[in-house]
Amino acid sequence: MAIRTGTQKRRDDILSLLKTGSWSIPRLASELDTSESTIRRDLREMAESGDVIRTIGGATAAGYVEPPLGQRMELNAEAKDTIATWALTHIRDSSVRTIFLDAGSTTVRVAERIRHRAELTVITRGLEIALALAHPMGPKVIMVGGEVSTKSHGTTGALSDHALGRIHVDVAFLGADAVDEKNGLGEPTLDEAHTKELIAERARSVVVLADSSKAGRDVAAWAPMPEGWMWIDESGPRAR
Repeated sequence: MAIRTGTQKRRDDILSLLKTGSWSIPRLASELDTSESTIRRDLREMAESGDVIRTIGGATAAGYVEPPLGQRMELNAEAKDTIATWALTHIRDSSVRTIFLDAGSTTVRVAERIRHRAELTVITRGLEIALALAHPMGPKVIMVGGEVSTKSHGTTGALSDHALGRIHVDVAFLGADAVDEKNGLGEPTLDEAHTKELIAERARSVVVLADSSKAGRDVAAWAPMPEGWMWIDESGPRAR
């Protein structure tokens, strides 16, 4: 059965939006000025034809992948440098001895700024971070094992969970694909979200390093954060 012109145009618009990442049904309905039931029907039929992949409460375009770390290092570079400078204020206290640095393009910048902090112990799941800190006079570095993501170059999975469940850190610096003050951190996969949630549970304080473009994004999975967590963007610590 032929699809009516108006319906086809709306589905083309849906696909264009989903190529930017995962979108929720309410957000698609609002953006396209139509009902959620219409969007839900469109997504069901588009999923059947292989154009989209359904997520919890929404969808993403089939074949959409997170940009690799090398590309993300160049995005919003000035903002990430500013965020990294703000992050350093949380490890000036002499009581901070052990920190966690998440995999990601902003946390790499933090690592570059603490290469001579021999008094610190840094636990990380990021390959680039471990390499950046491999300095004779630098911090003690503990690399968390596990399955390596081809995009973030961070480890996840059973081995990672096993190690993270046995550590405790003074401060955990986490990156995120999306940040929401109510939902916590958003990630493209359940494994990534679970890993961030587990780390947060093992930290005395949690500091999320993410520029303001990460606010309000729709993603596939969310990691709730413990009470008292902080979010730093390029403007500094955000009020929560």
